[in-house]
Amino acid sequence: MKHIFFLLFLSTCIYSYTQEVNIKKEDFANKNDYKLAKDYLDEAEKYFLLGRGGYRQALDLYLKVYKYVPNNAMLNYKIGVCYLRSIQRNKSLDYFKKAYSLNPAITDDLVFLLATAYHLNYEFDKAIEFYNKYKNMLSPSDLQLKRKEIEKRITECNNGKELVKNPVRVFIDNLGPAINTQYPEYSPLITADESMLLFTSRRPDTYGEGKDPEDNLYFEDIYVSYNYGQGWLQAKNVGKPLNTKNNDATVGLSPDGRKLFTFNGKENNGDIFMSELKGSEWEEPNDKTLKKYINTPYHETTASFSFDGKIMYFVSDRPGGYGGHDIWMSRWDSEKKQWGPPVNLGPVINTEYDEEGVYMHPDGRTLYFSSRGHNSMGGFDVFKSTLKDDGTWSEPENLGYPVNTPDDDMFFVMAGSGKHAYISSVREEGYGDLDIYMITFRGPEKPPLLHSEDQLLANIAPVGESNISEKVEIKTMRLTIVKGIISDGFTQQPIEASIEIIDNVKNEVVFVTQSNVQTGRYIVTLPSGRNYGFNVRAEGYLFHSENFDIPPATGYQEIIKDIKLNKLKVGEKVILRNIFFDFGKATLRPESYAELDRLVKLLNDYPTMRIEIGGHTDNVSSLQFNQKLSEARAKAVVDYLISKGIAPSRLEYKGYAFLQPIAPNDTEEGRQQNRRVEFKVLQQ
Repeated sequence: MKHIFFLLFLSTCIYSYTQEVNIKKEDFANKNDYKLAKDYLDEAEKYFLLGRGGYRQALDLYLKVYKYVPNNAMLNYKIGVCYLRSIQRNKSLDYFKKAYSLNPAITDDLVFLLATAYHLNYEFDKAIEFYNKYKNMLSPSDLQLKRKEIEKRITECNNGKELVKNPVRVFIDNLGPAINTQYPEYSPLITADESMLLFTSRRPDTYGEGKDPEDNLYFEDIYVSYNYGQGWLQAKNVGKPLNTKNNDATVGLSPDGRKLFTFNGKENNGDIFMSELKGSEWEEPNDKTLKKYINTPYHETTASFSFDGKIMYFVSDRPGGYGGHDIWMSRWDSEKKQWGPPVNLGPVINTEYDEEGVYMHPDGRTLYFSSRGHNSMGGFDVFKSTLKDDGTWSEPENLGYPVNTPDDDMFFVMAGSGKHAYISSVREEGYGDLDIYMITFRGPEKPPLLHSEDQLLANIAPVGESNISEKVEIKTMRLTIVKGIISDGFTQQPIEASIEIIDNVKNEVVFVTQSNVQTGRYIVTLPSGRNYGFNVRAEGYLFHSENFDIPPATGYQEIIKDIKLNKLKVGEKVILRNIFFDFGKATLRPESYAELDRLVKLLNDYPTMRIEIGGHTDNVSSLQFNQKLSEARAKAVVDYLISKGIAPSRLEYKGYAFLQPIAPNDTEEGRQQNRRVEFKVLQQ
C-alpha cells in the first residue's frame, strides 16, 4: 500500500546484504548473556530480511546485541544499514566507520555506504574521498552501471560545500507539542494567512487504529490546528470522511483553506483526491474531476492550486516526462467541470531525476518544489522558480543551507507574506521523529533601513543555527490578502455568501469563493498588479462591492474587511465602489462595466424594484461645479442601465455634490470615500 511517507525514502539507494551476523559464545562473560543476545539476533535477522518494513524493528534488536559485542563488523554494518533506512540516517556513520575499521571488505557496498554516511553528516571531503575509492574498486562493467550515480553524489558534495559556506539567514523553530509528537508529522499545508494548518501524522489515535504492514507504523491520518494570533492550538484528528481505516495524507490546499488535495494509496499506483470544506465539515474525498486526465495507473503524489483555483500543479511519473517524477500543470475546464489535459512544465523545472512536493505560492508566480536534480546538495533539495511575464520559468534557485541539507528536504510550503515557511524535518531539538518546523526568513544582517516588522524579527534569537551569512535577502511577496467575516447587518449572524473577484480592466472573473456557512469567515488572495472588483452576494440581500487597485510593486499586506450585508428593503443604500470616471468628467470608463452589469442582474432578478442612482463628490471646487458633475455621473449610470434593457420608469438619478459626505473632507482618503456613486432602493 502506497503512502506519502514512502516518498521520504525514494532517494536513498543502498544495497541490501543478507549475510548473517555471527556471534561466538567465547565473546560473552556467561552463557545466559549469549543465549539472550542470540535470541535478539535471530529475531533481528528475520526483520532485516523484510527490507523497508522490518528495518525499524531490526534496529532495536541489533542495538541490544551490540551492547554485548560492539566489535562485530557485520553487526555494525547492519546497524548502519538500518539507520540509513530510518529517519535518523546521519547516525549510520559511526557504525559504518567501525565496520570499515574492523573489516573494510566485509561487504561489497560498505565503502559506498560509508561515503553516503559522510555525505549526510556534512563531511563532504571525506565523502568525496570514499565515493572515489568506491569507484576505483568497481569492475569495468560495474563502473559503467554506477559511474553516473557516483559522480552525481560527488557533485552534490561540491554543491554542499558551497552552500554551507553561505548559509541563508533563517530561524528554524519546532512548532512544539501542540503539533509534534514522538511519532512522524509531515506534509504541512497552510492557508495563505497562516490561520489553519493541516498535516499528516502516524499516531496511535489514527482513525482506523491499525498499522501498515509495510512498515509496522500506524496508518497515516490528517490532523488540523488553528492559529488566531496566540500560537498554534492543540492539533486534532479531523476524523471522517477525510480519514479512513487506511492511509490518508495531505498533499495540497487552496490559499483560502476551502479545497484540499489528499493522497489515496489504494487507487492505481497512488492517486490524488479532492475534498471541499462545507461549514465545519469536509466532504468525502473523490476524484470525479481528476480521474480523466490527472489520475492514471502511474504514481500521482503531491499537488497545489494556483491562487485563483484555475490551475493545478501536480507530480506524476507518467510517460512523457523528463525522467522519474515530473511536475505537470492542468487547467480547470469550467464548461466540462473537470481538470483538463496536463502539460509538462518542461526541462527548466524538470530534470532526469525526481521532482516532488510542488507548491505554488498564492502570489501566482513563485513555484516551490523539491528535486534530486539541479544543484542539490544531496537527496531532495527545495528550489524556487518564478513564472516570467512571457510565460517561461526562471532557472530554479536552491533555497540554500540550512533550509536544505544533504538529506531529503520536502513538503515545503510558504506563507503568503513570504516571511515564514513550513517544512517537515528531523533535527536535534525534535520530539523523536519527523517534526514540523517553521522557517523565518530574516533578510540581510545590516540593512540600511529596517521597517518595524523586520526590526522585531531581527531581535529574535535564532534556534539551532549560529552561522549566519549577510548575503541573502528574501524579497517581500507581491500579494494582498483580504479576509474577514460576512454577516447580516441587522442580526450580526454569519452568512454564507458568494465572493466574486473581477479583473476590472479585462472585465473578467478571476476567482469565485464562498464565506464559511458557520463562521462567515473568508480569505481572498490578490496578487499585485491588477485593479480588482470585489463583489459579495447572498440570496435575499443587496450585494456589496469593494475596489482594490493594487499597483505591480505593492508588497505583502493584509486587509481585514468585515462585511455586513443588508436585506433588500426600501431605503437601503449600496455604494458602487467599482464605478470609474476620468478626473472631472462624467464618462464611464470600461472598468465600470462589470459592476454595472451586476446591478443590471439585480434589477432583472427583482423586476418590481425601483432605484435611485445618486452621485456624490468631495468638496474640492465649487458647489455649482460639483452639483453638475455629480448629477451628470448619476445620469451616465442610468443611461448605461437603460442601454441594457432596464425600463426608464424604474430608474431615477440625482446629484448630491458634497452635501452628504460619509467621511471627513480634510484628508485625501476621506475625499476619496466621498467621491462615489450609490443606489438607493425606492420600491421592492
